[in-house]
Amino acid sequence: MKKLFLLISLLIFTQISLGQEPVNPDKTPKIGLVLSGGGAKGLAHIGVLKVIDSLGIKIDYIGGTSMGAVIGGLYASGYSGKQLDSIFSHVDVDALLQDFTPRDSKNFYQKRNDEIYALTLPFDGFKLGLPSALSKGMYNYNLLSRLTKHVSHIKNFNDLPIPFFCIATNIETGKEIILNRGVLPQSMLASGALPTLYNPVEIDGELLIDGGVVNNYPIEEVRRLGATIIIGVDVQDGLKSREELKGATGMLTQIANYNMIEKMGNKIGQTDLYIKPDIKGFTVVSFDRGKAIVSKGVNAANKLIDDLQKIKYIQEKNHIEPRNFQVKNVDSIYIKHIQINNLTNFTRSYVIGKLKFKPDNKISFATFEKGMNNLNASQSFQSIYYDFERNEDGEKLILDLKEKKSTTFLKLGLHYDELFKSGLLINFTKNKIFAKNDVISLDFVVGDNIRYNLNYYIDNGFYWSFGFNSRYTGFNRNVQNDFNNGVTFSDLELNSINIDYSDFTNQAYMQTIFAQKFSIGAGIELKHLKISSETLENTRPIFENSDYFSIYGYMKYDSFDKKYFPKKGWYFNGDLKSFIYSSNYSNDFERFTIAKADFGVAKTFYKKFTLKLQTEGGFSIGEQSVNYFDFALGGYGFANLNNFRPFYGYDFISVVGDSYVKVSSTIDYEIYRKHHINFTGNFANIGNRIFESVDNWINKPRYTGYGFGYGFDSLIGPLEIKHSWSPETRNHFTWISLGFWF
Repeated sequence: MKKLFLLISLLIFTQISLGQEPVNPDKTPKIGLVLSGGGAKGLAHIGVLKVIDSLGIKIDYIGGTSMGAVIGGLYASGYSGKQLDSIFSHVDVDALLQDFTPRDSKNFYQKRNDEIYALTLPFDGFKLGLPSALSKGMYNYNLLSRLTKHVSHIKNFNDLPIPFFCIATNIETGKEIILNRGVLPQSMLASGALPTLYNPVEIDGELLIDGGVVNNYPIEEVRRLGATIIIGVDVQDGLKSREELKGATGMLTQIANYNMIEKMGNKIGQTDLYIKPDIKGFTVVSFDRGKAIVSKGVNAANKLIDDLQKIKYIQEKNHIEPRNFQVKNVDSIYIKHIQINNLTNFTRSYVIGKLKFKPDNKISFATFEKGMNNLNASQSFQSIYYDFERNEDGEKLILDLKEKKSTTFLKLGLHYDELFKSGLLINFTKNKIFAKNDVISLDFVVGDNIRYNLNYYIDNGFYWSFGFNSRYTGFNRNVQNDFNNGVTFSDLELNSINIDYSDFTNQAYMQTIFAQKFSIGAGIELKHLKISSETLENTRPIFENSDYFSIYGYMKYDSFDKKYFPKKGWYFNGDLKSFIYSSNYSNDFERFTIAKADFGVAKTFYKKFTLKLQTEGGFSIGEQSVNYFDFALGGYGFANLNNFRPFYGYDFISVVGDSYVKVSSTIDYEIYRKHHINFTGNFANIGNRIFESVDNWINKPRYTGYGFGYGFDSLIGPLEIKHSWSPETRNHFTWISLGFWF
């Protein structure tokens, strides 16, 4: 009877599923975990791990592919399922899928480039190309590197808290590559490099993509490590119908699934405990639904809780202690040395200048990540990978950089506003045209008003950088400003005129970084300004046609997370320009100086409400300034030109003076992702020499205006409609602005 009871007990507690071999309780069991790929659906792995952890089951080996490699690698490095749930609930979903670089990591030149072009294409040999993928994955690499910094010194993945490997595919040969040593975050990134979504990852000379192409459920390799009991979590889809296929990623997943679905029958048979979360309705990019996907993993594991408890019982019988999860968060790094590999077209000073930290310094990990983002924002490198080598006196940062093969680009943009009207922007950009670190960019705008902007810039990082800019801007419009203090309007009994305004400006400048935050610079400028009017054809059709030579200096800072619809950050622009020569068409030129400053701050509260406060002002210095450079307020949605400034409630260029002060407050509410409604109030005092008396500028504002509008943050830029009015004039204006401003 005792022998019969013992036999029944063994059958109950060791048989994991029907048709599978019972485990020998006399032999110490080794639990292997297989995690399949599946993009965002792989977040279900976290739910399964949470249940495994709650039971105290100790995993001995982990093998994963794609998202299974990411979750498995982090779990193997010491994180618990609960910690992973918290981590992935706070990631930036857009950043995971796009080639995202925080805006404050870009210099002013790069910010401008990213905020006026809707499309960028390689243009080498005057042949258009296509980007190799949507993202280089820099955000993902930074995230994984930070999370695995505590094990960055471990190069053999068998030495991790849990031995680990992941699967990638050699894109040239189609061979399966087992990654079990090297740089852990780079290996995880390579295993999940879904074609067209992420760039391939080069490791040891092999170009690698998503391992799901060849082996999305690596059970055989886990068994070879020594696992005697295998838990497998499968988040793969079956084949979809034509109605279910959505987009390029869906089709690529379908193609990758052909081979795996055929093999999965045999692989399931080899799995001791097969867990299949119900991930119908989710796609490989459904990261925004992460919470629901994790819960699917929890539900699937709970359905097999009895079988999991049997595994736990076996471990207890063999006196196997539960795993102790301990991860030491790394807040700072002491970087003793910086080693930079593979530089050809750029200098070491250029790279260090972009990083904004130098060797032999202790920096926060946030500062380190920002440095990597700065480097990525330069758009100079096709790939950026880094590793750490531990030394007695600190750590050596090893940067592996791969310079972009494409050095020429064609960029396009679209815009419409009420001042410049419609415009199609065509840009030609060429890197390394005359020297290392240089770039030349030519904007040409065709439409209602022909414009161009040519910029040549040599970026020397921490050292002084040099540039040359040439631009032409013009427009035709009826305005309520005669550029003559109202004298022309009074003499001819007019209240508006139609003007042709053209500005041709050439600048040579130098700039550098101050206090690692501010951009400061100085330069010289030669400007030709011409203003004419057919309205005055019989009297004075041309009332300005002069050249002006000036010297100027500036200081800038901008930490807004976005130029349009910012949610946080602040900016400052300060500018001083001294006009020292003119060809003097009006015969009344005297030397003068214009000083101006602009400051703004944005802060989000209650998640979707953002308050933006802004103030600006300027004044002229000298006995007499040139009226054509006066500050002019009015309108909305146009790019900066001389001293024209937007102002709700008044038409374009309708309120003028040689000095002004303005404040505005905007409440923006994101009613739905990228859809905004906002309300703005702005107030100003403007006139001639208003700062000579406190009463002229600090008391009740003479000009007020309000605006209410809707905006959509689209791929081609903001699409906005604004309605504004002024209580003084009781005038109403509705303005439409489409696309990035240029």
